[in-house]
Amino acid sequence: MEKAQTNYKAASFAGVETAGRMTFKDILDLSGSELSVNALPAGISIPFTHSHKRNEEVYVVLSGKGQFYVDGEEFAVAQGSVIRVSPAGERCLKADASGPVLYLCIQTEANSLVQATENDGVIVASKPSWL
Repeated sequence: MEKAQTNYKAASFAGVETAGRMTFKDILDLSGSELSVNALPAGISIPFTHSHKRNEEVYVVLSGKGQFYVDGEEFAVAQGSVIRVSPAGERCLKADASGPVLYLCIQTEANSLVQATENDGVIVASKPSWL
C-alpha cells in the first residue's frame, strides 16, 4: 500500500521480516523524525552497540521478546514495551531464542519538541464516513 496526496503519504512495512529493516524518512518525506520498522530473527542481535550525537530514540516492541541493553544494564522486553534512550545512551537489542522480535524505532532530535498534541490539535469541520 502506497498512497500520496498533498497532505499525506502512506506506506506499508509488509516484508520487513525478510528485509530486516525498513526506514521511512524518504518514503514518507518525514521532516521532524525518523521511523524504522525492524525485525530480528530468533536469537539474533543488532550487530553493534551504538549511541547518537543529537537524537534520542524510542523503541516500541510490536511482537516477540528479547533483551535490551543500555549503558551496561540488560533487561527483558516484550510486546508492548516502550523504551526511550537519550542520545548518549549506549544501546543494543537482541531477540529471544524462542522467536523473532518486531519493533519500531522512532528517532528525533533531543529537546526539540516545542508543543504536545493537546496544544497543537485543531478540530475541523470535515468528517470521515464513520462519524
